[in-house]
Amino acid sequence: MPLSLPRIADCPPHPEEDWEAVAAALGRYVRARTNRPDLAEDVVQETLARLVQQCHEQTVVSVYALGFRIASNLLVDHHRRERRYSNEDEQELICDDAPLPDRVVAARQELSVLKEALAVMPPLRREVIIRRRLQGQSCAAIARDLQLSLKAVEKHITRGLADLHQALSSSTPGRRR
Repeated sequence: MPLSLPRIADCPPHPEEDWEAVAAALGRYVRARTNRPDLAEDVVQETLARLVQQCHEQTVVSVYALGFRIASNLLVDHHRRERRYSNEDEQELICDDAPLPDRVVAARQELSVLKEALAVMPPLRREVIIRRRLQGQSCAAIARDLQLSLKAVEKHITRGLADLHQALSSSTPGRRR
């Protein structure tokens, strides 16, 4: 898109200013500081618009100096905005609560091992472990429901946990026994 240069009549305090030369100088300045031609055009266009506005509002000593300053500030603002948005995207990626795929696979394997270990346990021990560890029932409630002594429930829990630990230790190569 070609730049629309201000007309001399748009800026009465600087009628002698060659706006095409100002635009060309600004274009060289901005292109030297960014490798994005679309951004360079936008910055030059915005800089020229602000220069014309400043010419209407106050006396400008050097249109070139003010133009370079405006262009520089616009580039800094653009890069800050771009960095802020990219950091927000990174934060969303970093803060993702989903477990990593390798952890999902490892957890599934452990679950499979635990299910197998529960399946080969004696039925009463399995029932006690499931009630205590999965359902969160108290030892007294388990003893009462299954008509066992409190000591027997505690022994089933101890032996059941040892069985589960043994199954996990033997199935995972890096685990210690």
